[in-house]
Amino acid sequence: MGDFKNNKESWARPGGRGGHGFPRRPTGSPSDLTGQDTTRVDQLLQEAEQALTDSINAVHLDDLSAFERKRVHEFFEHKLDFETKTYRDGEKHVLWVFPVGNLKKYAEAKANEALESGEAVALPPMSNYERFIIHDALKDLESVETTSEGESAERHVVITPAKFGRRLKSIAKKIKLF
Repeated sequence: MGDFKNNKESWARPGGRGGHGFPRRPTGSPSDLTGQDTTRVDQLLQEAEQALTDSINAVHLDDLSAFERKRVHEFFEHKLDFETKTYRDGEKHVLWVFPVGNLKKYAEAKANEALESGEAVALPPMSNYERFIIHDALKDLESVETTSEGESAERHVVITPAKFGRRLKSIAKKIKLF
């Protein structure tokens, strides 16, 4: 089967950052619906869920058949703290599992840190989908603003304490105070 390994060099995450990798299927072996394939997918799911438990890093699963990718999507679709996405790289399909719940908790903790310190807090480089999750998690907080900065693989979110709040800024623009 192979062991879990942190394989940042083998696959670049969409948006530039690597993550946990689970290369599983030997090349050239056709996948059929046997019990061995089901057992392999079950073990893969268990390892992926364990790796995602307390992590903000996504896990990628590569070299999966269409059946295996479908099983992974079905497994995670009812779990609100995870989101699955499949990306193509030429002929290959790479399935990513994002720990959305952990990313939202991390964003809220960093927003509180920015508010307590009064200074901007820069998060580590993230993929476009992870940045979207961060922006979405903090959009309703009046007291912080989020922006994405950097280029390609170094693109990251910066959380800044809002001086006046979003509502006050929009009112100020309407009456042209600032």
